[in-house]
Amino acid sequence: MRINPLIFRKNDIRGHADDDLHDSAVEIIGESLAVMIRETYGDHITLTVGRDMRLHSPRIAAALIRGLRNQGANIKDLGLCLTPVCYFSQATMDEVIGNIMVTGSHNPPEFNGLKITLNGRAVIEDLIEDLREKSYEALSFPFDTDTGTYEQIEIIPAYLDYLENQFQSLKQFNQAHKAPIHLIADAGNGTAGLVLPAILDRLGFRYRCLYCEPDGSFPHHHPDPTVEENLIDLKKAVKADKAHLGVAYDGDADRLGVVDNQGKTIWGDQLLIMYAAEILKKHPDAAIVADVKCSQTLFDAIKGMGGRAIMWKTGHSLIKRKMKEEEALLAGEMSGHLFFGHRYFGYDDAIYATLRLLEIMAVKGQIIRNYNFSEVADFLPSICNTPELRYDCPDEIKFTLVDRLRERLFSCREGNGECPTIHDIITIDGVRVIFNHGWGLVRASNTQPVLVLRFEAENKKTLNLLQKFIMHLVKQVRRELE
Repeated sequence: MRINPLIFRKNDIRGHADDDLHDSAVEIIGESLAVMIRETYGDHITLTVGRDMRLHSPRIAAALIRGLRNQGANIKDLGLCLTPVCYFSQATMDEVIGNIMVTGSHNPPEFNGLKITLNGRAVIEDLIEDLREKSYEALSFPFDTDTGTYEQIEIIPAYLDYLENQFQSLKQFNQAHKAPIHLIADAGNGTAGLVLPAILDRLGFRYRCLYCEPDGSFPHHHPDPTVEENLIDLKKAVKADKAHLGVAYDGDADRLGVVDNQGKTIWGDQLLIMYAAEILKKHPDAAIVADVKCSQTLFDAIKGMGGRAIMWKTGHSLIKRKMKEEEALLAGEMSGHLFFGHRYFGYDDAIYATLRLLEIMAVKGQIIRNYNFSEVADFLPSICNTPELRYDCPDEIKFTLVDRLRERLFSCREGNGECPTIHDIITIDGVRVIFNHGWGLVRASNTQPVLVLRFEAENKKTLNLLQKFIMHLVKQVRRELE
């Protein structure tokens, strides 16, 4: 049986739950992964497996575990949990060599996937390709391998204990000042609801949680905080309760969305400026990694504060690997993946990022005697940009389209054709074009059949002109390909 090759993506494995990730395919992937790991780390390997709340995740996790055990992997089953809790299991359990999280993250409800980490490093690109090739050899795998052991374990209590211990200062702050910060949280019926109320209770916060019951049918809205429509209920609740801020999470709780007390969305690159300001006070010259979708104001702010700003490819796994290479203390994406090497394990954890944000608010709020997020974050630069825009484009042509667009833009830069003045073209991931008074980005999504675009300029008029120019080229190239 041949597995759909398109499910093997740059950062992880993702596909339609029924058509692509049926039991036979997932079991073969599990067997292939176990064989790969044993070839590198020896016969005695222990892995943790977690799953999100999607309706098909229990079935996929069961098939994955069967495949892994068929080829000798010992399994500790975490059951329903958050992606960062799955990462936490490897970071804190000595015998665990890797972990696999069954999650569709922010993809539509009918999709699912596998996020894989080995020896603290995300399995990406070349290793994903090796896994794809290995899955085609499944019929030749040995059948006399001893079946791996199986154990169900509870990991969330240890995770909560860890966070409570790490953030004792917040607990003491709330006790001393009678919990002055009031927040609204929207878990989007994802896995954040498994731990967020518990840790906020332990630390003594005043809060209200919307949609905290995990439900893979997503009855209220889709759990993707990068889409403004999904933040409507949160913004209404923040204003109605006169709360100081609102926080939102994606389905597996590795991405954070924030709205201020006025209902304004605070994107991931703006949050990175806040985190960077605190870290660089204590660690000048620290490296900070951010993806190509982030605002130029972020890179300028990091440099202005004495840090080393590194622009890199979009993708949680790609960012984590770059972070390790550069020994960065902080990294992040515009989409809300936030990675802390400072005081933490270096992976994306939206619950942890929330508590780090509350630390900043507690300290500055005391100084200015105001805990409204808009006041605490009043130093953030004013910018004119778009959110992350998505343009439907089939997987089969999206990368070719970006390649052709890049060629067209280089040609424009050389004076062939009418276009705004182009100062630079950055090709780290897709194409980021630097104009006189702004920039535009077009890249192929690693997880969905879409192009991802973002634009930034000095004013709204220029922003519209740059966006119109780039979109004209995108549509022109697409017509040529079709």
